Amino acid sequence: MMGFIWFWLVAVMIVGYVVLDGFDLGVGVLHLFLVRTEAERKATLGSIGPVWDGNEVWLLAGGGTLYFAFPLLYASAFSGFYLPLMIVLWLLILRGVSLELRNHVDVGVWRSLLDGVFGLSSGLLTIFFGAALANVLRGVPLQADGYFFLPLWTNWQPGVHPGILDWYTVIGGLVALVALTMHGALWLTIKTSSQLGRRAKDVVTPLWLLLAVLTVVSLIATIAVRPASLNNYFNYPVTFVVPVGVVAALAGVWFLNRNAQPVKAFLCSCLYLFFMLSGACWGLYPTLLPATTGADRDITLSRALSGPHTLAVGLAWWIFGMVLAVGYVVFVYSKFQGKVDLAPGRH
Repeated sequence: MMGFIWFWLVAVMIVGYVVLDGFDLGVGVLHLFLVRTEAERKATLGSIGPVWDGNEVWLLAGGGTLYFAFPLLYASAFSGFYLPLMIVLWLLILRGVSLELRNHVDVGVWRSLLDGVFGLSSGLLTIFFGAALANVLRGVPLQADGYFFLPLWTNWQPGVHPGILDWYTVIGGLVALVALTMHGALWLTIKTSSQLGRRAKDVVTPLWLLLAVLTVVSLIATIAVRPASLNNYFNYPVTFVVPVGVVAALAGVWFLNRNAQPVKAFLCSCLYLFFMLSGACWGLYPTLLPATTGADRDITLSRALSGPHTLAVGLAWWIFGMVLAVGYVVFVYSKFQGKVDLAPGRH
């Protein structure tokens, strides 16, 4: 029972991170090509300025939860994925530095440089996060001792000894890039007005069309690469509500954005991300990290789980920490509700 609880607690934290930090990553991507004036750049950054660093707390909390709830998974994954984790760490650092230091020097070339760093690091982060999830769904070459190593790429084919990047993980990266960019565009339609808000609304439609195609392609590719991901759905047919939810959420984004209901469209985008990630987790359960070298080497829930005392004490502290985190999120988002002012010198 504790294993089931902690599996879904970790899943909830991952979903929370993607939904919350996802829109400001998407705003970062749009910052490269959607904005046209310095006032619009400041408005774009102002729309995420009060919340972006708080959103990343969910990523840290998820990593910390893995450390004490599933130590075997933490040890194996964080060593095998050492190279991409270092890349992600540097991208997070560059993104934070560019946001914090952009306005410290009033020189055009300085701002342009950091705008580029912010947009590029945001885009690469979305791709790496999507590719990371695809790596987990596909599986890794786990050895008998539970460890593995992945080069950045090999022959671009999923197999017994794949690389971090292959055609399947690239699809995962593209889905994440398009989905989170659309998520960011919907956020900007809520938080900005004038021409910037209208351009953000207009860019949702082509992104939606591309995302709909990529969603279907990714589903077919996942079934081809890992047919076992459908087992839980056939064993518990009621859970087919998850793919139905994906379709309904996508339809809601399309309809509500066209009818100028940005808040509801954004919430539908949140639901799309929730159902996509929940569906991926359900397709894995009770496996945490599949092995391409044989099912007997899979890191499963029962193998990776900590002791009962650790999990019981950890659950009490987790509940306390989540109450604080959720309270902080509610407070910050309520204090900074409304649209960002594009007027020079205004907040």
